[in-house]
Amino acid sequence: MRYEITQGGDTFHVEVSAAGGDAFDISIDNGPAVRVDACKTARTVYSILIGSRQYEGSVDAREDGTLDVHIGTSAFDFTAVDERRKALMSVAIPLASGKQELRAQMPGKVVKILVEVGQQVEMDEGLVVIEAMKMENELRSPIQGVVTKITIQEGGAVETGTLLVIIEPLEGE
Repeated sequence: MRYEITQGGDTFHVEVSAAGGDAFDISIDNGPAVRVDACKTARTVYSILIGSRQYEGSVDAREDGTLDVHIGTSAFDFTAVDERRKALMSVAIPLASGKQELRAQMPGKVVKILVEVGQQVEMDEGLVVIEAMKMENELRSPIQGVVTKITIQEGGAVETGTLLVIIEPLEGE
């Protein structure tokens, strides 16, 4: 799986491949792969073995989508985006009139609806949070406009292609 990781203003492309058991091969920016053994010892605590060095780390997800990562005595803030899920989950379909239909690109559960009908939204503003494949994904507005229709409810299931929200551009846009 490929991820886009941002830390301290720097962005890296990280490829993670299962190598059997608790082992993974990890490559950063197409560099050589490193074998990492990682085993969860508590809800957010991991025991990590890289070569002959062992580390203990924890990962806590924040509400803003960042990850608070502690390894030993060092702390890091990361933003991690699964590139495949990002592409699948954030597709809006433009209609002839300029309206945008936001549709689910994979099955999931509606965790939170962040807007209301009639609400004006900015481009890239969060509209809906959907849980898919055990990850929460915030779907964002592809345009500046007004929410004209919401077809889902919090807690409800959605299938691929389900219409979620319609946004119409602001007049004169």
